[in-house]
Amino acid sequence: MVQIKLPDGSIKEYPQGVRPREVADGISRRLADATVAAIADGTIVDIDRPLENGTEQPIELRLLTSKDREALDVLRHSTAHIMARAILRLFPGARLAFGPTTATGFYYDVDLPGRPLSEDDFPAIEAEMGKILKDAEPFERFSLPVAEARQFVEDLGQAFKVEHIDDELYKYGVLSFYRQGEFVDLCRGPHIPHAGKVGAYKLLSIAGAYWKGRTDGQVLQRVYGTAFFEKKDLDAYLAQVEEAKKRDHRRLGKELGLFTISSLVGSGLILWMPKGATVRGVLENFLKDELLKRGYQPVYTPHIGKIELYQTSGHYPYYKDSQFPVLRMLDDAAMALIGGLEKDELDEPGQKVLLAKAGIPETMPLLVNASGEPGSSVLHYWSLDKAGKIKYVEEHGVSEEYLLKPMNCPHHIQIYGAQPRSYRDLPVRLAEFGTVYRYEQSGELSGLTRVRGFTQDDAHLFCTSEQVRGEFRATMELTQFVLNSLGLTDYKLRLSKHDPEDPKYAGALGETWLRAEADIRAVLDEMSLPYEEAPGEAAFYGPKADFIVRDCIGRQWQLGTVQLDYVLPERFGLEYTGPDNQPHRPVMIHRAPFGSMERFMGILIEHFAGAFPLWLAPEQIRVLPISDKVADYARRVLNDLHAAGLRATMDLRPEKIGSKIRDAQLEKIPVMLVVGAKEAETESVSFRDRIDGDRGALPLVDAIAQLKAEAETRAIRQVAAPVALAPAEGHAQSHEY
Repeated sequence: MVQIKLPDGSIKEYPQGVRPREVADGISRRLADATVAAIADGTIVDIDRPLENGTEQPIELRLLTSKDREALDVLRHSTAHIMARAILRLFPGARLAFGPTTATGFYYDVDLPGRPLSEDDFPAIEAEMGKILKDAEPFERFSLPVAEARQFVEDLGQAFKVEHIDDELYKYGVLSFYRQGEFVDLCRGPHIPHAGKVGAYKLLSIAGAYWKGRTDGQVLQRVYGTAFFEKKDLDAYLAQVEEAKKRDHRRLGKELGLFTISSLVGSGLILWMPKGATVRGVLENFLKDELLKRGYQPVYTPHIGKIELYQTSGHYPYYKDSQFPVLRMLDDAAMALIGGLEKDELDEPGQKVLLAKAGIPETMPLLVNASGEPGSSVLHYWSLDKAGKIKYVEEHGVSEEYLLKPMNCPHHIQIYGAQPRSYRDLPVRLAEFGTVYRYEQSGELSGLTRVRGFTQDDAHLFCTSEQVRGEFRATMELTQFVLNSLGLTDYKLRLSKHDPEDPKYAGALGETWLRAEADIRAVLDEMSLPYEEAPGEAAFYGPKADFIVRDCIGRQWQLGTVQLDYVLPERFGLEYTGPDNQPHRPVMIHRAPFGSMERFMGILIEHFAGAFPLWLAPEQIRVLPISDKVADYARRVLNDLHAAGLRATMDLRPEKIGSKIRDAQLEKIPVMLVVGAKEAETESVSFRDRIDGDRGALPLVDAIAQLKAEAETRAIRQVAAPVALAPAEGHAQSHEY
């Protein structure tokens, strides 16, 4: 018998191999009909997957229906199979690669010999998918030994699946497949019981994609789509997509003059224009002022560092594939030798002297295999021509290697370690708006949200183990304060933990990692913050709490992050002297409420649809004189606004006042102060608000007082009107091996 523990805490016994469908049926027939998948001991499974090995400890089982977010991921992956089946029906010979879910839908990478797919093919594919849904055929799982599985997919003509088995999947021994009618696909699953469970679907777009993400791999076509249990949810999602297009920060950034990207500067490198720089500066000063109140100390660090720094921290080679190439600095003697060779100014004795000074041997063994073992042959400096000698020196005359900074924490660690520390000094809180660099692939770059150089509102706290929970809570409260101040109040928490199956967490099963996860869990529970636990989402040096923020049109973004780190202090040998006069190891907390300033700005632009609240707006007020006759008074109004610390401009164009008001509204200026002869005579202004419209005449001093109060309290009176929210986003998941 197998014991099953249900969500209500009850434990029941069933025969070995009982299926979730049978458990559901034993509760009620209605529940069995509604169940689409199940979670058994934390793993999502099909409702017909046998449940075994629950004799010593009960299997914790949760049945999933269309009301559960996890069920939506299962539905979408099954819809990816349905789409692939439809493509194969319409385009025999199509070859399939991978078809995972995304946060908002799914995709399948395909290759069509002969001709590419286009969006013009979508109606036919969707119609064929409709036929498959109508037939409501079941998804049936079966398994084969690796050798048989390879032969099976080869017989199907699926060369990508064959290659995937040869490269990676052979290690599993047995591989699973899913059959639906004539369609069979290599897949881990899980899947919905049958295609009829899909209530609504839509194909969205096509993009290029490299096989397995390798730039030297074959270019495939990635077909994106989405699916829901109900049509009303699909309609809400499509409305959300259309609203997102209107709010696209790339379009608004250009229209409002916030930022630009220059091909001469480089892709993914942001140039902040005056208006965008103003908004960013307001955000930075807001946080800097708050950090000083909370006991943080400002620091500055360089944009590069020696490679040994990042090797010690582990960022190199962990981020190696996404870093800019190593900067190799030649020894002075090597530079002199290259210069002399280029100018033909060095004879052989002179070259010998410089070779010796640079520590470059005159012969080097040739590497003859992939493992880097030296061969029996050697390369002689003196046998090379001038170009060969220069290359030889460039390769062997390196004295130091540097990296563009991938993270700020190793630099802050060096600041902490630069002087002796006592337990009385702790916690030490170091903060910096530090710019870091990642070499993202060109196809992954996107406006402000995916860039190659970005500034983090980074801080690192060094504390005793007794201070951990208090400091972690304080950083969580800081992040809440920042998000709430910007009207981003709809968020949830994620406890990002290690994954024991992932090699990047080697050693993470030790007491240190588990204690770190327990500390974060205790703080979240103490603060009564609801959260979900996510294995495999932790940083390589420690678990973290992530704020997942939902914007006004329902999209989810990971913004503020707080990480707990027992690992880097150990790697760098950090110490403080305890009350026992003995050295002790501090604990680090990494935190960034904004995360990346570039990404945060992109999200804010879209959240507010470019219509920033008064305290953030780059141009808060525009003075609009009706005619040149009141220009002097208009200038006085402008000067008084500036004297009050408000960001204001004046429109002196010879245009009608209606045109000036319309232009200011299009530029999303929060407040327009119209002045004419009557206002000049009474020292007043006609107050026009972007949200409330015409608020009538106000004495100038009262208008300024109201504006100052709204700016100083960081009031957010209205976010641009949202559309009906689509259902909560799912998770991007790979259902492949």
